[in-house]
Amino acid sequence: MNQSSSNWEQSFSKLFQAAVEKYRRGHVKASGLVDGAGASFLASIGHTEQEFFDFVEDFSRGGEPTLEAALKIAAVRRDYFLQEQKGKTSAYLISMDKLPSKDATVEGIGWLPRLIPKAEAKLRGEMPPDLMYGCGGDRKFFRTHQIDPADFLRKVWNAKGNQAEIVSWVKATAK
Repeated sequence: MNQSSSNWEQSFSKLFQAAVEKYRRGHVKASGLVDGAGASFLASIGHTEQEFFDFVEDFSRGGEPTLEAALKIAAVRRDYFLQEQKGKTSAYLISMDKLPSKDATVEGIGWLPRLIPKAEAKLRGEMPPDLMYGCGGDRKFFRTHQIDPADFLRKVWNAKGNQAEIVSWVKATAK
């Protein structure tokens, strides 16, 4: 599978559709969901098999995130991976114990204190296997505030750690 600009989206889409079919036939774990070529392709865009599985599983079970949403999120990660990380994966995984609680708020906005470090970890490829960017709680936040998950990732990238900038952007962007 090729990761060039013109082909990676098509490769991702085909892999996603095949993985959904495999999941629906009973393969309900990350390991082995994609073959060696698929795993190499995912690694070439900075995506882990676990992150890919999480999208496939949630789509297969509940219809979201859609392929389009997963592709847009993967595009931001790919861009960050290639531009900021120069194609080199991080050896670090964030600790779930250090994430803000699920009920934490910032300026009256629930879930946002937890979402920001998750987005930063997603960008850097530092998500532990038990954590998902775009999980049900994240999707609820994005729906409530009418924010696209990929746009949020790009904002977090552009803010370069400035939480106040992200909070202001969420307040201004939320409809």
